[in-house]
Amino acid sequence: MGQMLGRIEEYWTNRAEGYSQVNQEELATEQKNRWLKALEMEFPHREPKDIRVLDIGTGPGFFAIILAKAGYQVTAVDYTEEMLCKAKENAGRYADRIRWMRMDAQKLELPDNQFDVAVSRNLTWNLENPDEAYKEWKRVLKPGGQLLNFDANWYGHLFDAEKRREYEEDRKHVEEQAMEDHYIGTDIDEMEEIARNVPLSPVIRPAWDMKVLKNLGFQSVRTDEQVWQRVWSDTEKVNYASTPMFMIKAVK
Repeated sequence: MGQMLGRIEEYWTNRAEGYSQVNQEELATEQKNRWLKALEMEFPHREPKDIRVLDIGTGPGFFAIILAKAGYQVTAVDYTEEMLCKAKENAGRYADRIRWMRMDAQKLELPDNQFDVAVSRNLTWNLENPDEAYKEWKRVLKPGGQLLNFDANWYGHLFDAEKRREYEEDRKHVEEQAMEDHYIGTDIDEMEEIARNVPLSPVIRPAWDMKVLKNLGFQSVRTDEQVWQRVWSDTEKVNYASTPMFMIKAVK
């Protein structure tokens, strides 16, 4: 295990409880239905029971849980053991319907051509070798299989003065509206130090992702840079106004 991978795992182990609470709130509100709709709009037009989904970097299990409840065959992987424990707790009676596996998203211990869909949220920015991860995700998809990745230009404000100003504006607006600041309660210093040492923080995305995925030979690659408007809560829209979430869809 590389030094940075171990550091990232330690950070998310310490963050597991708080991040799990965020997922629990999503599961308890209309947000879960908005996310499920956004996913199913892109999924193959077949019965859920006939679709095998890989949730990569499942964290506390949000995607895995809503998809299992909708009837899909779900395998969920994460490198952080504590995240998987929280995910199983959050899944409740659906936990046994999900195949949970601890593994590195950049080196999947899974056979080729296994899944109809691979989904991921807020993971790629946090990887040491995101290009290798994309290569692995393509490998485990069936021919014609779909990759849906949701992410944002997280921590770009560490490298760009204008983005830093916009980030500070977000913090001000959160305070003015008496909302919960999603950056408070985390180890900001440690997360920022990790962000400085992973490759995607200073990169303009999703342009980078589009180029990599096309070079890997996906049949088609497209982005939706407005998806955040459909899936984020009002609190998220204020917290992260300067870092809107995008979706990338790639077909093998």
